[in-house]
Amino acid sequence: QVQLVESGGGLVQTGGSLRLSCAASTIFRANSMAWYRQAPGKQRELVSSITNDGTTDYADSVKGRFTISRDNAKNTVYLQMNSLKPEDTAVYYCWGTFFGATYWGQGTQVTVSS
Repeated sequence: QVQLVESGGGLVQTGGSLRLSCAASTIFRANSMAWYRQAPGKQRELVSSITNDGTTDYADSVKGRFTISRDNAKNTVYLQMNSLKPEDTAVYYCWGTFFGATYWGQGTQVTVSS
């Protein structure tokens, strides 16, 4: 069983920054990882992903503001979020596949006040 533990969420004003972290309980250097988010009343959406070789992808709504990165030595993936907007308010989830199964973190709340 793999555990993904997120941290770093919180309340921030519009224009502020937060950095989310997701620590995996297993070595993940060969795995792609991703961040999703789900706002109240909306479907969960992909925010950003990163492959094992560091190739990244972003939703159009966060391009230029969010940066995903990984530290394989720490089995941790990060999401640096800058210039936050109220519409970024959501629960953010870490995602990854290990040994043929998909795992989700418990989620961390990000609230951006206007």
